[in-house]
Order: sequence, then structure tokens, then C-alpha cells
Amino acid sequence: MRTIAVCGSRHQDSYFTGLQRLFRLIGEAGLRACVQRRFFNYLTGLGMKLPDTFCPADAPPAEAEAAISLGGDGTFLRTAQWIADRRIPILGINTGNLGFLAHSAITDAVPLVDALRDRSFVAETRMLLRIECESMPEQIWPYALNEVAILKEDTSSMINVRTEINGYFLADYLADGLLIATPTGSTAYNLSAGGPILQPSLEGRVISPVAPHSLTMRPLVVDADSPITATTTSRAHTYRVSLDGRSFVMRCGSSIRITRAGFPVLMLRLPDDDFASTLRHKLHWAVR
Repeated sequence: MRTIAVCGSRHQDSYFTGLQRLFRLIGEAGLRACVQRRFFNYLTGLGMKLPDTFCPADAPPAEAEAAISLGGDGTFLRTAQWIADRRIPILGINTGNLGFLAHSAITDAVPLVDALRDRSFVAETRMLLRIECESMPEQIWPYALNEVAILKEDTSSMINVRTEINGYFLADYLADGLLIATPTGSTAYNLSAGGPILQPSLEGRVISPVAPHSLTMRPLVVDADSPITATTTSRAHTYRVSLDGRSFVMRCGSSIRITRAGFPVLMLRLPDDDFASTLRHKLHWAVR
């Protein structure tokens, strides 16, 4: 029996009927589903009847040929962490808000399950960032699919982020923060900070200051492979580093090194569900 993995948000009681239908279709398609244990317990706690081919799992099984993320974009990011370096492609089904990563609708359960059964999805490769630094908490997964954010910590004082690319000095960014975003993350925090949207297949990253002190500090697109080193100073004693929202505090004067991860995230989409249509439908691109 073919196997898939399932991960989901535990805040979607209002989608009970849609989830029940999706799981029934998965069972009828002859697929075995290994469900992340906390999500499995949440579903059974709601009184949901799961097919006999569903079981709880602490980690995705090695034989899983796909994973389903049920929730919003935050759930998709957590699913990517759960999958880690196993190279299992992820199908994001949106039961959250915007759903730019989790862009498939749960109301399309029939064609989505048919595509899983028939293996007719298209898999896209998405770059991950990896950070290295001293004093990083052990529980922090050192990878980011969207962005690495260097931010001021509980103070009105700006931070100064001295930035180098491939060992060469680039700039001192005096700002509320600095983002290093992937093409996938270009439509996330980077977009809110005024950065450009990159097509996900591009081999590049965006360096975007957050509320910079100088008008000459603009977002910059750089290549995907050159290491970026950022050394942060401030009147405050600490600053915050965030990896897709998972954050920890660093001592001012310390540095982080940002490189391309040694493995990607694989995303599944239907053949007619391309990046341009996602821009139009999710961001209302070019709507007057």
C-alpha cells in the first residue's frame, strides 16, 4: 500500500466536515496515511472517524511518497520542518487565511486526491536557507524556507547590521531590521517591507532592510550561493533572529552566517496551478 504523511493545524474545528471528506477520499483511494501524532490526537479528540489506513506517527515514514499540510502558510512551514531533509514533496491544502504556500483549496478534495492517486502532480524545488552562529538554542531548526530576519529586541533603538557577501563588505544597514529572503519568501515579510517579488524558480535571494534610516538603502537581489555574514550592533545589549517566525535572542556584537541549505523543499501543485495564477488569485495581481 502506498504511503503519505499528513501534518496539520490544531485550530480548524470549523473545517470538520471538509477534513472528514478529504480523509474518506484518501482512504477510498487506497492510500495509507501516517498522521503527525499531535494532529492525529487533535482529530480524534474532535470525534472524527478516521479510515482504518490512518495511523499516528512521530516522524514521516521513510516510504512516504508525499506529505499533506492542512492549515495555512505557518502550518506549511512547520510541515517543511517535520519533513526536514527527507525530500518528501509537500502538498499544501489551505484551511487558514491567505494560503500562498498552502494554495490548494480543501473544497477541491476530489481532484487533489485523484492527483495523489495518479501521481499527476508537478513537483517544484524551493530553496532553503541555513544559518550558523554561536549560542543558538538547541531546539531551533537552523533552516528557513521564507526568510531569516534580524530584528531589534524590545527597544526603540535601531540596530546596525554590518553585512558581507562572500567575504566582501556590502553595507552597514541602520534600520529596525534586515531580511534575507528566498524567492519563496519574497511574497512574505519581504513584500511587506517593500521588497520585490521573485519567481520561485530563480536562483537568488533578497536582502531587504526593515524601516531603514537612509533612503539609499533599498532591497537588493543577490545570487543564491554566496555566503552572507551579518554582524549586529546596537545601543541595546541584544537583538532577535527569526527563522520563519521561530526566534531567539543574540548578544549584540555577534555574527550569523547565512548560506544555502544542502537540501531543498519540494512543493506539489496541479499542472494548471502555476505561479502567475497564484499571484492573481492570492494577491489580486493587477486588479484595478
